[in-house]
Amino acid sequence: MINNKAGGQFEFHIDGVVAKIGYKIKGDKIYLIHTEVPKAIAGRGVASSLAEKVLSDIKQKGLRLIPLCPFIKKYLQRHTEWDFLILND
Repeated sequence: MINNKAGGQFEFHIDGVVAKIGYKIKGDKIYLIHTEVPKAIAGRGVASSLAEKVLSDIKQKGLRLIPLCPFIKKYLQRHTEWDFLILND
């Protein structure tokens, strides 16, 4: 996983295409905004693998998560072990 800070996205480069999760950081909060996986690599679990790496990175950095992306919200519903990262107002 590459953290493209300039582009505001976490990336996987696979078979010449880029899967990504867009983000914004404000203070100790990270907003996951959008997940995108090109059709060429869709259906291979790329988005889930990327989400897992991103959540591990968020945990390591001690950030609080605000999931705005529908895919990330759905992923978190299925993987409740990450609930501790979510910032609840």
